Amino acid sequence: MAGHNAGEVAEIAFDLTDPSLYRDGFPHDLFTELRRRGPVLRHATVPMARAPQGFGFWAIIGHPEVQHAAREWETFSAVDGPRIVPTAAENRGHTLTSADPDAHTRLRKLVSAGFTPRMIGRLEEQISLRTRAILEEVAERGTCDFVRDVAYALPMHIIADIVGMPDADRAWVFSKTDILMRSGDPRAGISPEERGAVERELFAYAQQLGDEKRRHPADDVWSLLAVAEIDDELGSRGRLTNLELDMFFLILSLAGSETTRNVISSGLRLLLDHDDEREQLRDAGTFPDTAVDELIRWTSPVTSFGRTMTHDAELGGQHLEAGDRVTMWFPSANFDDRVFDDPFRFDPMRSPNRHVSFGGGGVHYCLGAHLARREVKAMFEQLLARFDKIELTAEPTWIAAGPDATVALSLDRMPVRLHQRASSAAVIR
Repeated sequence: MAGHNAGEVAEIAFDLTDPSLYRDGFPHDLFTELRRRGPVLRHATVPMARAPQGFGFWAIIGHPEVQHAAREWETFSAVDGPRIVPTAAENRGHTLTSADPDAHTRLRKLVSAGFTPRMIGRLEEQISLRTRAILEEVAERGTCDFVRDVAYALPMHIIADIVGMPDADRAWVFSKTDILMRSGDPRAGISPEERGAVERELFAYAQQLGDEKRRHPADDVWSLLAVAEIDDELGSRGRLTNLELDMFFLILSLAGSETTRNVISSGLRLLLDHDDEREQLRDAGTFPDTAVDELIRWTSPVTSFGRTMTHDAELGGQHLEAGDRVTMWFPSANFDDRVFDDPFRFDPMRSPNRHVSFGGGGVHYCLGAHLARREVKAMFEQLLARFDKIELTAEPTWIAAGPDATVALSLDRMPVRLHQRASSAAVIR
């Protein structure tokens, strides 16, 4: 790229976006070695189907630097979307993840009422009851795929409740969103054509649901979005376009569940590897907020987000130019020893815990962070209270999506056997 002096730029010599690096979890040894070289590194050209020839980007891997980029939207713009490769021009500005203020402010305001602490507080009993029902079902069977049957089920049902999705539609919607979540991993064998067809099916459903909510509005987010009017950049007032509604549905159904699914599934895997800490939490009879945040730090449910430089700036000792593509790597930042004492020690009482798993702050801070914390807390409190022992019956498998997508890592399958406590019914009820 013009203007960068290759002799002064610290470069990454391998493909950080290669899904094979993530097929057994995060490559923390690699991230640690990269941070020793610097908090901001130049990533050479990578083989991406949709990338222009010679495309490269900056990898921001240090905690203070990730936090700075996340908060300074005027310099690190989100308009090109969160993926490593910039999104198509026609899709820019229509979603929360591909807009900056003022457009972002208008869009976020529409759905924020459904995610305030007060509204999440109203969902507290619902989250608890849904968690109990899920665990009762798998307890009766004694075995399950923890990812599909537990970690995925809770957040998908809760976000469906918030959206106002009828119960009869949920199994179909869940099956379609699962295809989308798995489509980024080449091993899933899901073609771009199949992914596109699934997206169109979901968009058609979103429009049908909107029509139904206009005829019969209810106290839910989709009823609100279906009739909402906002001012565009020219001051004209009107309803959301079909594209904007489609994108809202995709974000709510995917981002609204994927983050929590990843924390719950990877969080259990983490607890199974830390017997002492797990038993201390079980004996305490509660799952403290510090433990919730430590799980979120370790699991880093979103791997990377992209931004585009709006003007020249210095970051981490590197000179970034207007138009440069940059990516923030949250699992690396979450183990930066400049911020976290003994970062590779799992400490359920760690405080403060300045993880950046929800985006590092600023206008793009995760709208569902408070909801995710409530769901994780409810799940692990009930899980530890109900079951004496949970054991793997086969090695878990991972989904590693990329590089055309936002590089994402999540457990795909985790078969377990559950041993219920004799007193669990009394403890939970």
